[in-house]
Amino acid sequence: MHSSSTSGSRLCLNSFFRNLPIKALVLSTALIPFSINASKTNQYNAVVNSSKLTVVAVSNPSIVFKDGKYKHGFGYDLAHDYAESLNAKLEFKTVPDNATALKMVAQGKANFAITTASMQSIEAKSLSSFSASCGDFNSLKKNGLNTDLNWVFKQADDPLTATASGFICQSKQNGSLQQLASFYNRNVVKQDDWNVIQRDLKSRLPIYKASFKQSAQKYGIDWHLLAAIGYQESYLKPDSVSPTGVRGLMMLTNSTAKEMGVNNRNDPAQSIQGGAKYYDMMLTRYSYIRNPDRHWYALVAYNMGPGAVEGIQKRIKAQGKDPNDWMNLYNYLTRHQTSNGRYKQAVQYVTRIRAYLEHIKTTPKLLEI
Repeated sequence: MHSSSTSGSRLCLNSFFRNLPIKALVLSTALIPFSINASKTNQYNAVVNSSKLTVVAVSNPSIVFKDGKYKHGFGYDLAHDYAESLNAKLEFKTVPDNATALKMVAQGKANFAITTASMQSIEAKSLSSFSASCGDFNSLKKNGLNTDLNWVFKQADDPLTATASGFICQSKQNGSLQQLASFYNRNVVKQDDWNVIQRDLKSRLPIYKASFKQSAQKYGIDWHLLAAIGYQESYLKPDSVSPTGVRGLMMLTNSTAKEMGVNNRNDPAQSIQGGAKYYDMMLTRYSYIRNPDRHWYALVAYNMGPGAVEGIQKRIKAQGKDPNDWMNLYNYLTRHQTSNGRYKQAVQYVTRIRAYLEHIKTTPKLLEI
């Protein structure tokens, strides 16, 4: 997921600071002044010279999820956007606990860590940290994200520390941080509903597991993702039918079913195979978009149709923005959802599937199915 504020070229520190508003560089913790021209080897130079940014974190709902072949999450996406602003490739490592993450930063095995570690434990290792939201705790809190997220660096006076803080505060100022928090909203499904969802998945997932796995393997898709789509479409009920005529476990239209070689939409195995094939077609259609963004585009296209997505992309491009940036598409849908019911449905569709997928991945009883 790209940030619209980042450029594709390598960052020049002097122009970076000259172009940033002064308050964007105010750090959440006091940093020791540093010299840009410091001759000593620093993390910033190491990242720029190697074109690689190594970040370490504990897997948690506010930071990162690993779904099959790719990762996503509020903390992960923010780190990816920062890496992109440095024209560096992100190498994101997950570790069992915050202590391990802090140790890796202290030993120079990671450029920085995203943690929920206490300030006491950070200071005990003489490390430097600042808020991962530039102090915008409200945006994190209202979306159910952990307000104690910090980016932790080895040295306060390293240019990497200052550019990272400046990047986060710039993301806060231009609204991209709030958009990201909104997409990763942990409250998209009401707490009371999770009991029903858990019960549904435990009773229905085992019945269709073989079909999901077989179709997922055929198209190289994570079967839990297919199951999450199926649950959003029909609650995993093969006899489902909508007023508009879509039917079956994966809720295929008659024309899509025929195109996918499905003769009987009410047959769960055929429906799952057809849904997987169609979703794979959408992934192929957006193969020019990087992961995990490609999956979000494919899901919106599965819901609205690729023609509708293409129309929005053209309008985004006409606004001078990148039409292949998920945050731009998501922002367009959310801004117009009150006037367009299809947009509102698409936002709910993709965010709920993400939530179901994350729930399955983090619930041992469901993973054991």
